[in-house]
Amino acid sequence: MNEFGQRIRDLRRCQGIYLAPLVGVGYSYLSKVENGKLDFGDSPSEALIHRLADTLDGDEDQLLLMAGRIPESISRRILDQPEVFRVLAHCDDETLKSVANTVRRETANRDARSR
Repeated sequence: MNEFGQRIRDLRRCQGIYLAPLVGVGYSYLSKVENGKLDFGDSPSEALIHRLADTLDGDEDQLLLMAGRIPESISRRILDQPEVFRVLAHCDDETLKSVANTVRRETANRDARSR
């Protein structure tokens, strides 16, 4: 089972719902999604991921990223600021973690000041 499929299963089980008919797929297809056993690729279509996120009240961007797809909100930022993302693409993992932690702290501080 892949991370995306596991997340869908966890959300479905937490809500205790029959998900397949709510998102317009069969039970066997949903089982393949949850178990990472799709015949034609590793993840379902973006349209289905959007329906899953809406139905499960899941974070759509997170689900898209887990499925190996770039959410439009992130894609737009990359296209708006390509030089920033070019620099980030060449950073090692430790540097990226440090940058992410700094951004999280600054965002939290800004949010706290605006309250």
